[in-house]
Amino acid sequence: MQFDSISAFLDMGGYGFYVWLSYGVSIIALALLVFFSINSHKKIKQQIAQRIKREAKLRQAAELQKAQTSTDISNNI
Repeated sequence: MQFDSISAFLDMGGYGFYVWLSYGVSIIALALLVFFSINSHKKIKQQIAQRIKREAKLRQAAELQKAQTSTDISNNI
């Protein structure tokens, strides 16, 4: 399909409004999808980092408590 001019291309045979509106809505929807996906990815990475830190602290506290318990047992013997 060839068009004689830019205005004929933009008019799309009388259907230009609907064609360009659908392109615009599609581009906006895709842009929102990308934005929300990136935002969600960042939040998930932060949650994973927090979970790793929390588990490391719990592990360290458990090891410290175990060491104190074994020291207390050794002192009582």
